Amino acid sequence: MKTKAVRLYGKNDLRLEEFELPAINEGEILAKVVCDSICMSSYKASHEADTHKRVPRDVAQNPTIIGHEFAGEVVEVGERWREQFAVGDKFSIQPALNFEQGPVGILSAPGYSYRYVGGDATYVVIPREVMERGCLLRYRGRGYYPASLAEPLSCVIGAMHASYHTTPGSYVHKMEIVHGGCMAILAGVGPMGLAAISYAIRRTDRKPRLLVVTDIDQARLDRAAELYPPQEAAKNGVNLMYVNTSTMSNAVAELRAITGGDGYSDVFVFAPVASVVEQADAILSYDGCLNFFAGPAKSDFKTLFNFYNVHYASTHVVGTSGGNTDDMKEALAMMDKGLDPAGLVTHVGGINAVAETTLNLPQIPGGKKLIYTHINMPLTPIADFAEKGKRNPTFTALAQICERNKGLWSVEAEEYLLANAAALNS
Repeated sequence: MKTKAVRLYGKNDLRLEEFELPAINEGEILAKVVCDSICMSSYKASHEADTHKRVPRDVAQNPTIIGHEFAGEVVEVGERWREQFAVGDKFSIQPALNFEQGPVGILSAPGYSYRYVGGDATYVVIPREVMERGCLLRYRGRGYYPASLAEPLSCVIGAMHASYHTTPGSYVHKMEIVHGGCMAILAGVGPMGLAAISYAIRRTDRKPRLLVVTDIDQARLDRAAELYPPQEAAKNGVNLMYVNTSTMSNAVAELRAITGGDGYSDVFVFAPVASVVEQADAILSYDGCLNFFAGPAKSDFKTLFNFYNVHYASTHVVGTSGGNTDDMKEALAMMDKGLDPAGLVTHVGGINAVAETTLNLPQIPGGKKLIYTHINMPLTPIADFAEKGKRNPTFTALAQICERNKGLWSVEAEEYLLANAAALNS
C-alpha cells in the first residue's frame, strides 16, 4: 500500500512524499492514521536530526516519519495479534517504548526512529516492538483527536506520579503529589500546562487542596480560566487560582503568602527559563518537590538551586520526559469518562502543513496544532475560521460548530471536517 508521509532527512529537512509501504508480517499491523498533534519534541528532532538521541545516525539514507501523538484505526492485522486486535479498532499509541535494542537503542520511538511508522502519515506499519510492549492501545471513545492528545496528557500524568516526598527518619520515598497539599504550576497556561490543570482538578484519587497557576500573559491566563474555571475546580475540592506574576513586586513572597507562608509541596515548571526554575525553588515548602517538566533545547541549560534548603528543608528536584504505558491507559480511561482535551487545540491543518509548522513551531502562537493527515488544509487558527468562511463556506460551518462549543474543537467539528474535506480546496 502507498502512504503519504512527512519524512526527516537531516537538519531542517522535512519532505512530504508518497512511497510504498512493505507488506506486513505476522507480528505487525497496518494502520490508517487519522490525526496527529504536533509536539515541540518534533521541532527539536527536526532541527537536531542525526544528533538527536532518538533519531538514527543514517537518517539521510533511511529517512524516518515524524510525529508521535497520533490516532487512527486498524486496517490489517498480522496473524500473531488477531485475537487482540481487529480491523476497524480505533487506537492511540505509546511512543516511549523503553527497550534495549532498536534503530537507535533504548530511546527508539515511533515518530523519531522508524522508517514506516510515525504520526504524520496516511498509513503506517506498526512494528513488532510496539506490539510486543503493549504500546498499541485501543481507544473506545468518540472521535479521534482525544486519542491523539492522550500522549501529551500522559506526560503530565507521569509527571505527577513521579513527584515524591519523604518522612523524617525514613529512607522510603512516597511517590506522588501530596494529597490535600499546595501545588503550583509555573508558566502553566501553554498546551501542556492546560493539560496539567485539567488532570489535577479532575482526579478523584489524589488532588491538591490549592492549585496556583502562573504566567506573565494575562490573555492566556484569562483563556485558561475560561476553559477551566475556578468554580468548576471548587466542585472537586480544589481551590484554583490564576496569577499573573508580572504584576507582582515580589513574586516569590506573594506566591508564598498565598499558602500562608509555608510554600508549595509540589511545584511544576513548564518553561525552560532559568528565572522560572529559580522562582520554583524559592517557593518550595519543607520536603517540597520541584518537577522540571519543560525540556530545554540547549544541552548546557543551567540555573541556581538553593542547596541550603536541600540540606535543611529536604527540598528536591525531579525531571520527567513523557509518560509510560500505564499513564497512557489512565489518560484514555479519563477520556472515556468524559474528559475532553479540546482546550489544548488552537490550530487545525492538513498533512501539507506539517513540515512548515514543525520547523517553525516556537514562532506559532497558541496551543496544540492538530493535523488531519488525509486532508490538504493550511494550518488555520480556530479563531480565524469565521474570516476564512467569507471565501469558503466549509470554514463558516466549522466556525459555527466551534462557537457552539466555547470556541473549541470538538468531535462534531472533526466529523464535519472529515466529511467535507474535499470542499476545502474549492
